[in-house]
Amino acid sequence: MEEKNKQNFVVDVIIPAFNEENSIGNVVKDIPAKLVRNIIVCDNNSTDNTAKVATEAGAVVVPAPRQGYGSACLAGMDYIRNMSENNHPDIIVFMDADHSDYGEEMPMLISPLVYDNYDMVIGSRALGVAEKGAMSPQQIFGNWLATTLIKMIYGFEFSDLGPYRALKWDSLESLNMKDPDYGWTVEMQVKAVKQKLKCKEIPVNYRKRIGVSKISGTIKGTLKAGHKILWTIFKLL
Repeated sequence: MEEKNKQNFVVDVIIPAFNEENSIGNVVKDIPAKLVRNIIVCDNNSTDNTAKVATEAGAVVVPAPRQGYGSACLAGMDYIRNMSENNHPDIIVFMDADHSDYGEEMPMLISPLVYDNYDMVIGSRALGVAEKGAMSPQQIFGNWLATTLIKMIYGFEFSDLGPYRALKWDSLESLNMKDPDYGWTVEMQVKAVKQKLKCKEIPVNYRKRIGVSKISGTIKGTLKAGHKILWTIFKLL
């Protein structure tokens, strides 16, 4: 980011959402309004009132008809790409729609990008304080296994695959993200390391989500996510 933009950087937020009508309003309202330009909620075929609640809270709702976490994130990126080039943001923040992330902590994620020239900042739940029960045992183990493999194979030490993360827009575009579902976060981190982007983790707090997780809340979802994450780590070799 150029020096002249440090005080006037533009931030857009992308939030993939599937049936999160009970939480999405709180998520949008917790984001510091003066910090961001667009809050883009990517409605991933919700069958409830997620889109309506998000719109009423002040978000831009983008349809993401292809099911999958990564597909929803990609729909948000396509929405931004379709803006005129001089309207592209400087920074993109990704966060979940279930109110487990703390929107008020967003300035901490963005600061290293603006002032220390980092390309990607991961909000680490492992380094921060997670409310008891916010992460399932399988999530904790899965994060440990995945980050251990990334360190062994690619030589960079992460502590988490946390969904709360910020990147410079140009750096994000350089990653050529593809994964349509559970491999999204690990694909981003591995590609960032391989491209030698300047990466950093900061501690973030984490609370119990509103509602039941579509991934860790079911055995099937946990197994599918775990398999995809491990497959993605080795696929990118």
